[in-house]
Amino acid sequence: MENSLKDYIIETYRKRAANYDFTANLYYLFGYREWAYRRMAVKALKLKPGDTVLELACGTGINFPLFQEYIGSTGRIIGVDLTDAMLEQAQKRVAKQGWDNVTLIQHDASTFQIPSQVNTIFSSFALSIFPDTEKVLANIASSLPLNGRLVLLELQIPTFWPSWIASAAVVLMKPFAITDDWVVRRPWETIRNTIKGLLDNVEVDERFFGLTYIISGEKSAS
Repeated sequence: MENSLKDYIIETYRKRAANYDFTANLYYLFGYREWAYRRMAVKALKLKPGDTVLELACGTGINFPLFQEYIGSTGRIIGVDLTDAMLEQAQKRVAKQGWDNVTLIQHDASTFQIPSQVNTIFSSFALSIFPDTEKVLANIASSLPLNGRLVLLELQIPTFWPSWIASAAVVLMKPFAITDDWVVRRPWETIRNTIKGLLDNVEVDERFFGLTYIISGEKSAS
């Protein structure tokens, strides 16, 4: 099941890579302020000039401009993604902007060896669709340095939503590899419980009637 789901994710995003940024913005038609939520999530990283930020499932690099605003020319971005076609789009973005502080790597997030210089880790709309979310989060927690921060921007189906609204939301999200199994697994619960068990000062900020949430935490001395 794990490998078949990953294969499905790779194929889905290979097909969507060239038009990913455009199609993601179509959700504004439903009042979903995707770019605003990305900006809020990146702000929660509390990045400083010179920081090294790792983005897991970086996709087309759509978040890179937001990181650059904070880290400056002395900072670094490491973008990791499972799908070759998405990384090709990210490379085009990097080349067009002339950024020389970005490294792109094709790898599975669950087994990626996080470099020691990384002090912040970010992911958006990605970790919850993978079957090994707990493994990824454990890898992150073990690799973060003291005072290092993790921020995830994710989706969920709130428990108070009527079933017909939940079903409609899943249909709208299916182009981005959201499956019926995703609803059954309820990965947002796994993410919250795991992060609260591994990191400190965990905060959750829910948006858009609970559909979207930003969860942040840090690794402190205990």
